[in-house]
Amino acid sequence: MIGYLARRLIGAVVVLLALSAIVYGLFYAAPSNPALLACGKGCTPDRLAVVKSSLGLDKPLVDQYLSFLHGIFFGHDYSSGPSVRKCPAPCLGYSFETDQPVTSILSSALPVSASLALGAMALSLLLGIGSGLVTVLSRRRWLDHALNAVVLAGYATPVFLVALVLLIIFCSDLQWLPFPTYVPLTQNPAEWARNLLLPWTALALIQAAAYARMTRAQTLETLGEDHVRTARAYGLSERRVIGRHVLRGALTPLVTMAAIDLAQVMTSAVLTETMFGLPGIGQTLVGAVGSTDLPVIVGVTVTAGTIYILANAFADILYAAIDPRVELA
Repeated sequence: MIGYLARRLIGAVVVLLALSAIVYGLFYAAPSNPALLACGKGCTPDRLAVVKSSLGLDKPLVDQYLSFLHGIFFGHDYSSGPSVRKCPAPCLGYSFETDQPVTSILSSALPVSASLALGAMALSLLLGIGSGLVTVLSRRRWLDHALNAVVLAGYATPVFLVALVLLIIFCSDLQWLPFPTYVPLTQNPAEWARNLLLPWTALALIQAAAYARMTRAQTLETLGEDHVRTARAYGLSERRVIGRHVLRGALTPLVTMAAIDLAQVMTSAVLTETMFGLPGIGQTLVGAVGSTDLPVIVGVTVTAGTIYILANAFADILYAAIDPRVELA
């Protein structure tokens, strides 16, 4: 297990370095004049020179990338006239719009996206796995067909439509819940959960459909294996067979799926954050793209890619812990 863990962590580091090179190349090397792009409309020559210097674009390309990496791992010093402004690691530069460190902007947005993702993931797993098992236990009956129809409807419904319906019903018509505003968990846990209940539900209803179909398919496949037939031969009930002999093998693929989905919700729930007015990573990226704030765009992209890579590495490690045969592959 230790060897497998070391290989996965080394692989994750290599992929992270490759990601940083690709992102830097796309945003700083590929454009003909990234400084002019970041400077925006009405850019003066003096302002352009300042932007070019702050981005390090007045150096050779290799030195630019090495300076970018150095800032991430060791921090960076920025000259500001006679003074020097220190940017501690991980340094992703300063926003051209707010003059704030990109890491500060991300650190205020990440808790919002993490709260949204974790709550929605827990709810979607509960709904998806539960309904998937119900369809297996009642297969070829009316409840199985009804739940499958609901699952297919969930696949076909866009998240913004679900969010809009929930807002109209529970906030406008019934007035059972307030229009969501983010309240930090450390400030008021009850209000934190109350304000995120609708965003969690909107995302969970869509994701639960995928988990329900995956749970049903994997459970039915595992039910046909030899050890399950042996358990049935001993006279165990169908519920006990599923509970003791099927679930572990059937739900193992959901580990990888859930880890990837968690990373995806954290980094790309733009529509959900927009509909509910949550200042998360998605909203930060939309604002940065609208103002061509290159340091923030690069920071969000690197952060999103890092979350995806670490989530995949964690999923592989957890998969190996659940099923030791993975280590031999």
